[in-house]
Amino acid sequence: MALIVDKALGVHQYALSMRMERSRILASNLANVDTPGYLSRDFDFKASLQRVARELDGHHSGLPAPSLDASRDLKYRVPMQPSEDGNTAELGVEQAQFAANAMDFQTSLTFLNMKISGLRKAIDG
Repeated sequence: MALIVDKALGVHQYALSMRMERSRILASNLANVDTPGYLSRDFDFKASLQRVARELDGHHSGLPAPSLDASRDLKYRVPMQPSEDGNTAELGVEQAQFAANAMDFQTSLTFLNMKISGLRKAIDG
């Protein structure tokens, strides 16, 4: 049964988890915007989601479940305007990325809710 629900929800449950992890990373960047020597990090959500989708296709074929280890996808962000203290976190950039990720999180949550309500309708008849 779990495999059927997992297959019905598709990549949306993983996208939501990845959005939460990205929020944590961006919040860390925002918290350290004034920390000398702090190197801001982020990951390419699209590339990470494509990797998880490929792993998910393999999982339904009998391979292990997809890995959501964000640390393997983390990259250092190149600043638009380097600071003298070596900090690469830029307040405006981090705020914009955090806000965009929050909107994308809401979108992922909406898709997941739509999938669940569709499953509920199918079960109820």
